[in-house]
Amino acid sequence: MPSAPKGRFGIGEWYGRPFAGLTPAERKAFAEIQRVPYAQRPPQPCPFQSTVSVSVPCTKNSGVCSIRLYMRDNNTGAVKVADPPHGRLRCLCPNRFAEAGTVFKWVAQTILHCDNPIVLNEIPFLKSTVPGVTKSEGVGKIDNILVVPDTQPLEWCAVEVQAVYFSGFAMKNEFEVIASHDGPDILFPAAHRRPDYRSSGPKRLMPQLQIKVPSLSRWGKKMAVVVDQDFFENMGRMEYANDLTNSDVAWFIMRFEESAGLLRLLPHEVRLTTLANSVLGLTGGDPVSKTVFEQTMQAKLAALGIQPAQITPNQ
Repeated sequence: MPSAPKGRFGIGEWYGRPFAGLTPAERKAFAEIQRVPYAQRPPQPCPFQSTVSVSVPCTKNSGVCSIRLYMRDNNTGAVKVADPPHGRLRCLCPNRFAEAGTVFKWVAQTILHCDNPIVLNEIPFLKSTVPGVTKSEGVGKIDNILVVPDTQPLEWCAVEVQAVYFSGFAMKNEFEVIASHDGPDILFPAAHRRPDYRSSGPKRLMPQLQIKVPSLSRWGKKMAVVVDQDFFENMGRMEYANDLTNSDVAWFIMRFEESAGLLRLLPHEVRLTTLANSVLGLTGGDPVSKTVFEQTMQAKLAALGIQPAQITPNQ
């Protein structure tokens, strides 16, 4: 009986280009860049931030914009992108969301009824209360502010962009293998890794919302949160608000569309929530019972050679 294919997460887009569409020479060239100390590398343009007249260099150390799941047939060794929805891209770099300014126009149209907002980047939000510390850069910023032109008082909303971190082996494992490979085929990812939604959501995004949204709400302003489809679908259950005026947070969910080897990040849907419900969704789970929790503790104690005490149900 044929064995089931195995899957691993690997490079989805590299320096803004679909990895599966790169030629072997292009993959090797990108991998060779990774062997050069970061400060000495030739700048590579970020196509999602650059325009016809302005080239913005990629600032991500690895140049990897997104990851996706690849499958290897254990019998033939053939490697391919996993079938939908498992093989869709997961954004690693927040700048990936800047493609064509689409998401900012979408947010502005939805919240501000404006088609051409002014986009401001990294506005300091928190002022340090530590004696002797005057700079706010290290304390807290809002990723983007969208401003309606020619308004007085200013009409604006805040935007927080969240990509996903990954856990497992670093990408340098991939780069070394790619740099030494001469074949035309797609290599199976060299090491195990996976999108880490627990670190990206509850540990990173949730504190940002808990700190910023209450003040924004007191000011009468909304927080737009931009994530990709896979990120949102890995969150827990949330109750949704029935109108923008009854919400604190508007989730703008982006999806990837792939056609003829080209990848585009497009609007998918908007979900409106209160801050409390956003926190519940980011927490993403229900607590286990005390009995189940203590049974897990006892198993770990037993593994250490410590005799566990008797746990009775509903104790």
